[in-house]
Amino acid sequence: MKKLIYIGALFLLIFGCTTTKDTKTKTFQQTDKAVQNDTIKIANEELEYEVIIIDPGFNSWFYSYAKPRNYYSQQYMETRNRIWVMEWNNRFNHGDRRFDMSIDYQNTINYGYEVNYMLYNYLTYFQLTNNIKLGGFVPRI
Repeated sequence: MKKLIYIGALFLLIFGCTTTKDTKTKTFQQTDKAVQNDTIKIANEELEYEVIIIDPGFNSWFYSYAKPRNYYSQQYMETRNRIWVMEWNNRFNHGDRRFDMSIDYQNTINYGYEVNYMLYNYLTYFQLTNNIKLGGFVPRI
């Protein structure tokens, strides 16, 4: 079963559901076609989770400002993602038009490093470019 999560007017995040598995370092692939369309796609078939981000400007921001992989620990990003997603969903539930849909990010699922990395970077980008603070932690690059 696949769950579709749409974030913002142009951000799309897809998580395929599965049980939590070992999260040793995996190989992730990024398609050239996706990058040409200002889309970033990170897929890990072993964990069956996928992140697709479609947002004009995020691709160039990501390659210009995002810290390299392994700069932050997975726990660091999970902590921020949980708080930011909770605030995102709260604003969505209260009708804030900047938040088109809720994010289904569950604390009990280990999404792995790459999914947390991409979500963390998108939420950082969103806050910085829209001058919005989602709570708890100030986004930094």
